[in-house]
Amino acid sequence: MRFLKDNGLTIVLMLAFLATLTGMVFAGWISHNEELAEHHQPLIGLLAYCISGDFISALFENWESEFLQMAFYVVLTAFLFQRGSSESKDPDKQDPVDEDPSRKKRNKNAPWPVRAGGWWSAVYSYSLGIVLALLFLASFTAHWLSSAAAANEEALQHGGKAVSAIEYLGDARLWFESFQNWQSEFLSTALIVVLSIFLRFRGSPESKPVAAPHTKTGH
Repeated sequence: MRFLKDNGLTIVLMLAFLATLTGMVFAGWISHNEELAEHHQPLIGLLAYCISGDFISALFENWESEFLQMAFYVVLTAFLFQRGSSESKDPDKQDPVDEDPSRKKRNKNAPWPVRAGGWWSAVYSYSLGIVLALLFLASFTAHWLSSAAAANEEALQHGGKAVSAIEYLGDARLWFESFQNWQSEFLSTALIVVLSIFLRFRGSPESKPVAAPHTKTGH
């Protein structure tokens, strides 16, 4: 089917996302109940676990790092270069992505914000980075609030006291959960930028042509 051919990459990635999310739900639920049993606490059902601070915190803790990495990558590649990398613009050439969209204002096939011009075009010109940054902020907020709820629940179980969400912003636990994911995202991004200078994967748009010299920058 034409639809499957045209959208196969997104379909497979979303199926992989749903499969791994399901695995995370069940593995996390079992692990959480094992921990509760060790502390002689009543076990909880699957739905209760899915809306618990522990699960939501773990979920958005990972999402925030992905959106942060993608937002950074989109913005940095607009201004910075890595000669020889397929992931970089060529520092010696004008790239088509830098073209002034106002030149395409009369192109009937251009997206409507480009044809509208003005603020619509200006915002649309940076919309990918803006949306990714907003997704990061939303994910971080969800991680922060759910992590605070999970920490308070744990503290009360052990005779401690709860803290407000604002107070929890200064807690090392929140930042450890975030930094442990952020650092891996920046490392993996740096590696793909550098490895694409020397290594190839035939057929992938993320790779240079197999026979391309190492000094070739971009696709």
